[in-house]
Amino acid sequence: MISSVAPYMGKYKKYTALASVLTTVGIVASVVPYFFLYQLIVPLTRHELPDFQFVVLRVAAIFVCLAVYAIAYSRGLAFSHISAYNTLKNIRISLKDRLENQPLGNIKEIGTGQIKRVFTDDIDQIEILLAHAIPEGIANLTVPCVVILAMFFVDWRLTLLTLAVLPFGAFGMYMMMKAGTALMGDYYESAKKMNNTIIEYVNGMEAIKVFNKDGDSFRRFGEAVRGYRDFTLAWYKVCWPWMAVYNSTLPCLALFMLPFGGLMVLNGTIDLSQLVLVLCMSFSVGPAILRALSFGGKIPQLNYKIAELEKLMNGEPIKAGTKTFEGKNHDVAFKDVTFAYNKGNTDKEQTGEQQVLHGITLSLKQGTTTALIGESGSGKSTLAKLLVHFYDVTGGSISIGGQDITDMSLESLNNQISYVAQEQFLFNTSLYENILIGRPGASREEVLDAARRAQCDEFLSRFPKGIDTMAGDSGKQLSGGERQRISLARAILKNAPVIVLDEATAFMDPENEEKMNAAINEIIKDKTVIVIAHRLSSIKNADKICVLKAGNVIAEGTHDTLMQDCGEYQKLWKASTQAAEWRIS
Repeated sequence: MISSVAPYMGKYKKYTALASVLTTVGIVASVVPYFFLYQLIVPLTRHELPDFQFVVLRVAAIFVCLAVYAIAYSRGLAFSHISAYNTLKNIRISLKDRLENQPLGNIKEIGTGQIKRVFTDDIDQIEILLAHAIPEGIANLTVPCVVILAMFFVDWRLTLLTLAVLPFGAFGMYMMMKAGTALMGDYYESAKKMNNTIIEYVNGMEAIKVFNKDGDSFRRFGEAVRGYRDFTLAWYKVCWPWMAVYNSTLPCLALFMLPFGGLMVLNGTIDLSQLVLVLCMSFSVGPAILRALSFGGKIPQLNYKIAELEKLMNGEPIKAGTKTFEGKNHDVAFKDVTFAYNKGNTDKEQTGEQQVLHGITLSLKQGTTTALIGESGSGKSTLAKLLVHFYDVTGGSISIGGQDITDMSLESLNNQISYVAQEQFLFNTSLYENILIGRPGASREEVLDAARRAQCDEFLSRFPKGIDTMAGDSGKQLSGGERQRISLARAILKNAPVIVLDEATAFMDPENEEKMNAAINEIIKDKTVIVIAHRLSSIKNADKICVLKAGNVIAEGTHDTLMQDCGEYQKLWKASTQAAEWRIS
């Protein structure tokens, strides 16, 4: 467990080591007063009054020890927290970097709620390990072990009587961890389901209200919350009795030693001073042992959380090389491309319906526009997303200018492609900064020109601050069509040689779609363009139209040739035309 976290500690390992030393000094300082207390009690057992100066010095020494304990222990915890929170920062940054290099499908499968929980709650729990369990655990176990060893030199029988309580506490601890671990998977699975359900409920609130699905959606919400409650209570129900056992027995190290030790004093087997000394020593180690073992109950949780974290950290990254773009041109070629969303099995016969693309071979020449059409689920968007390397292909290859996209670094590939999708995410910054994402080094004049060419001027004029207006959370200040025009402005500013338009005009009304098409026609000159559209009238003039059905290319050609030779295209064209002419009667 510690070895999994240690690589992220870096230079802060020395802070954890220093914290362990200081907390050990603090625990030693908290134990020493019991020896001074013993020195004050022993004269009384002999019916002697200790000297006043003797008493004052011992009392003063006790206060000094308590002060040393407070200072050393608090400073130790300060250093351990510095190490812990810097390590958590390093873990989060590393997790972010690794997630960025994983296929988007893997991330979506995990779920937003689960990723949020790992980034916040689960990583925060590691703070217990770094800031407390390591330094405090070392100190609270080391010092008691030394004291117990010293107790054997006083009287081995009293020491064994003192230690006789430990098996009861250890058994309670073991049973608690065993019972809790058995239910831990269900508990965390219910937490994952609740987090994802809550996020789905909030994100889908508009649809819930519009379609009057409050009852159905809230039912799923309530089931997820109640499921988490029930699993939590079930977990604690089996743990509570055993928690009570070890919490009530471990502090009572004198449970057997005091009565039997008293008998030994009465029959003259040992001296009363020996009993007092061992009794004081047992009082000094009891709280420390309990504190050390209290972390034992958290270890299974930490193990589970770190395992979940490692599962995310060690996910198979997307295949990417380190080369820059070395293609001789910007022709795009798909060669026998197969793809299945479940990549755990690449055998076609075994993946069955999970296979999305079946041996796609396409050649897209530089400076031409290729349209991909087909019914929903035919694989159009999947093919486009494979080109921008959102996923790895299951089989076959994709190349630009003869260079396999997996040979390039992701940065080099991204520099060659502009991808405009139906849904575009806008950050809660100004519209200017959202467009600037396309090419961060661009001047303000270039950004304004890109906005103008993307037909953004019309709606920007509504805002008092114009292009410097804040987009709002996920771009909520803009309509769907306006967000698409901002995303198109990004692509115009980027000016990449390969352009993918995935339903880029889906939210446009007819008037604005005409403007958008004019802007698109302006920026796709001499570019390799892939267009995906359900409105077939917008791709009628494409250089090549590819008809997809069930993950296969069944026809290629121009609009005129496909209208003559391809029944599937004729059917799609008829449906598109009827949809365009539909009116409310």
